[in-house]
Amino acid sequence: MAKPVLAIVGRPNVGKSTLFNKLIGERRAIVEDVPGITRDRIYGETEWNGRKMIVIDTGGIERDTDDIILSKMRDQAQIAIDTADVILFVCDIRTGLLPDDRDIAVMLKKSGKPVIPCINKADSTGRVPAEFYEFYELGFEIDPIPLSSIHGTGTGDILDAALDALPVTDSEDDDDDRIRVAVIGKPNAGKSSLVNRILGDERMIVSNIPGTTRDAIDSQLDNEFGKYTFIDTAGIRRQSKVDDRIEKYSVLRAKMAVERADVCILVIDANEGITEQDEKIAGLAHEAGKATIVAVNKWDLVDKDNTTTNSFNKKIGTALAYMSYAPILYISALTGQRVSKLFEQINYVHNQTNMRISTGMLNDVLADAVSRVQPPSDKGRHLKIYYMTQISVAPPTFVLFANSIELFHFSYQRYIENCLRNTFGFRGTPIRLIVRQRGDDKEET
Repeated sequence: MAKPVLAIVGRPNVGKSTLFNKLIGERRAIVEDVPGITRDRIYGETEWNGRKMIVIDTGGIERDTDDIILSKMRDQAQIAIDTADVILFVCDIRTGLLPDDRDIAVMLKKSGKPVIPCINKADSTGRVPAEFYEFYELGFEIDPIPLSSIHGTGTGDILDAALDALPVTDSEDDDDDRIRVAVIGKPNAGKSSLVNRILGDERMIVSNIPGTTRDAIDSQLDNEFGKYTFIDTAGIRRQSKVDDRIEKYSVLRAKMAVERADVCILVIDANEGITEQDEKIAGLAHEAGKATIVAVNKWDLVDKDNTTTNSFNKKIGTALAYMSYAPILYISALTGQRVSKLFEQINYVHNQTNMRISTGMLNDVLADAVSRVQPPSDKGRHLKIYYMTQISVAPPTFVLFANSIELFHFSYQRYIENCLRNTFGFRGTPIRLIVRQRGDDKEET
C-alpha cells in the first residue's frame, strides 16, 4: 500500500517550507522571507512512530488573481489537496486570522479531507498567546495546534494528529528499487513539459517564462516498465545571469538533484541546437558519474530531411565528445513522440552503470589490449600493468595496478576504457579508472 500523503498548504509566507524542511529533516525547500518562493509541489518523506509518510510542500494560495504564476500556484496547491490523505493548514499567529485564511479554510472543507490547523510562529515559550484562540473560528473538527517551525516545537503534536487521522494500513511500498531520474537542462528546454507528459498530469507548473520551476520536485511513477522517481529541476542558467539569491539556490538544487539521481535525462531544445550551456549542464552529470540520456526535445517543430538526424548527431557528438557514451533520443514532450522509449533507455543505462565484471574477465581484456597496443615508455622505462579489478558501480570504477603512474598516460587510459566499452558495452554511463602504483600509495584518476 502506498505511503500516506500530508499536504502543507496556506497563504504565502506563513512558514510552510520551513515546516516542510523540519518534517523531512533536510533543507530541500527554498526558504526565504519573500512571498511566492515555493511555486511547485515539493515532495519529501518523514517517519513518525514507525509510520512513513510523504510530505508535500506547496506554493502560497492567493485570492483570485490575473497573475499567471500565482494562478498556477493555486492550481498546484489544489492538486496537492486532491492527492493528500491529510492536510496541514498553516497560519501565522503574528498576523492573526486573515480573510485569506478564511477563504482557504472554505476551500479545504470542500475537499472532505482531514485538516489540521497549524498555527505557526508561536515561538515564545510558556503560555500560548491569546491570539491563538481566534483560529478556532476556522471550524475544523481537529483543534488548532500551536507550532514553531523554526524551533520544531509542535511538530510532534502535528504528526501525532496526522497519524490519528490516517487510515491504518498493514504494509507500505518498498521504494528501494525505484530508479531515480533527474530531468536536467537549461531553462525553457521543455523539462517540466516532459515530466508532465510522462506522469500524465500537471505535476509541474508549465509556462513559457524561463525559470518558472525553481525547486527540484520528486514525483513517483509505476508502469509496465518499472518503478521510477522523476526529479524535475530548475533550469540551470548561465552563471553570469544568476544574480539573485533565489536563482543561486535553484542552481544548487539542480546540482543536488543530479547527485541524488541514478539516471539523468539531459533535455536539449531542438530549435536552438546544442549550446555552450547544454555542454556545461551535461558536464555536471558526467562529473558526478551519472548514467545519462540525451533527449532532443521539440523535434516535431524541426524541418527535417534525410540528413537532419545524422547532422544533429554529429553536432552533439562534437559538443559532448566527453559523453560519447550517452544514447540520443529525439522526442516531443508536446505530442508524446517517442517519449515512451525513454523508459527502455532509462532501464538500459541503469543496468549498464550497475554492471559488474569479474576480475578474470577484466584481465583477459587487459591482456588482449596490451598485446595489440604496447604500453607507453619513456627513456627506456616501460609501463607495466599488472592487473585490473572493479571496485564499485554507478559509475563502474576500476583499479589498475602498474609499475608507474607517470608512464600511464591519459591517452592509454582512454584506450583501455575504449577496450572495456567495446567488450562489455557500458552504454550510457561514464567509466572511472584509478591507477595505483604497486608498492606505493600514489594514485591517479
